[in-house]
Amino acid sequence: MLRRVTAGEDQQAGLIRCRQRRRHIPSEPDLEKMPRRFFRKFAIKRHAVSEQWFMSPFRHLLHDHRLWGVRRKTVVPALALGFFIAFMPTPGHTLMGILLALAFRVNIPVAALATWISNPLTMGPMYYFAYRLGRTLLDTPYRDFEFELSWDWVTHTFLTIWQPMLLGCVLLGCAAAVVGYVTLDLFWRSSIAEYKARKRSNRSDQNR
Repeated sequence: MLRRVTAGEDQQAGLIRCRQRRRHIPSEPDLEKMPRRFFRKFAIKRHAVSEQWFMSPFRHLLHDHRLWGVRRKTVVPALALGFFIAFMPTPGHTLMGILLALAFRVNIPVAALATWISNPLTMGPMYYFAYRLGRTLLDTPYRDFEFELSWDWVTHTFLTIWQPMLLGCVLLGCAAAVVGYVTLDLFWRSSIAEYKARKRSNRSDQNR
């Protein structure tokens, strides 16, 4: 025998179906995961690093999850480390990034890739302004030079201007590291806060 459905029961069933559909609607990309998703695009495979000849003495250390995991506590300092290394007037920035990330137990791929803010297009202006800054602070005579990415430049030209340039590079490197650290850390924290706030809002909507 069929039972007649009242208007109240029909309305309640409609609310239940609406809640069920809401649970199955794909949510927008989690804001908390946005930084992770971004940095995972630039991830380097662990075996690709461990197979390099210069990493042979450190292969037993590469199993540490902090060196590869995309977490705020390892990615943020790795970015700052890479920015600092990028201002150092020596070749081998990527290698330095990998080795120092290994020493400080921070994300290796991020530290290595962050050093590439110093590249053939940006090196000239970066080191020129570093030299001008150091020369101004030390009040040394101005020397005209052209930057070259070679050991010959390091062993000859750099030796004549190393004091003002190194001082400027260290100061600019520290400034870039601080700015990079603070900016990424604030963005990451704000993403987590917005994600949690939206999650609480969704829960309160479902409980109505």
